[in-house]
Amino acid sequence: MKSFMAKKETVKRDWYVVDAKGETLGRLASKISPYLTGKNKPTYTPHVDTGDFVIVLNADKVRLTGKKEQDKMFRWHTGYMGGLKEIPYGEMLEKHPEKLVRRTIKGMLPKSKLGKKMAKKLKVYASDEHPHSAQQPKELEL
Repeated sequence: MKSFMAKKETVKRDWYVVDAKGETLGRLASKISPYLTGKNKPTYTPHVDTGDFVIVLNADKVRLTGKKEQDKMFRWHTGYMGGLKEIPYGEMLEKHPEKLVRRTIKGMLPKSKLGKKMAKKLKVYASDEHPHSAQQPKELEL
């Protein structure tokens, strides 16, 4: 019996919409990442992007537990000497909630070219409206 290997031409991609209102940030990310990688499908193949598109709504209403709003830092480097920048998660959640949710979910994807392709299928919006109604996304209950 031969093993099944998915091909990128034959992969069928679905669209899912997730409401992040009241969800914990890390738990939300760990539930969404299998849909982006395709691990929720029986046709999952490690070297082929078999994942689906995921739309995350209400990113500004996501929860952080404990004292993460003050203690945990969102860090990046500008590329210049001494260019390490950091902002507390609470401030980042107020200013750019989409960026915070996208980065958290992207951290749970593979660190490769394939992982970058998977991350492009993630659409994050701070409000409860999105421009992808033509794709007829299905509601995803987490």
